[in-house]
Amino acid sequence: MDPDYEFIQNAKDAVFHYVNAHLEKTDTHVTFIPDDVYIVWFAKVLQNWKALVSTTLPDGMYYEVTFNGDAKETYLDAYKKFDNVTLTED
Repeated sequence: MDPDYEFIQNAKDAVFHYVNAHLEKTDTHVTFIPDDVYIVWFAKVLQNWKALVSTTLPDGMYYEVTFNGDAKETYLDAYKKFDNVTLTED
């Protein structure tokens, strides 16, 4: 299997399971399926991988999945977007 594809699938699966476990239990009208997870960006440097991942849910969350090739560990960080400010050069 292509290592790029395998990492991307693992990253999407990790985010899907994380989001599914953290969905508000009272939001019974929310449907969330694996196809609702998508890769925004990913890169490989040496033996390490990183992906920025998002979902179609309107919750302002995004996720960073990192594979540490030396330690053979995967880390998932969850972030919430609070603001988007345009900075101009004067």
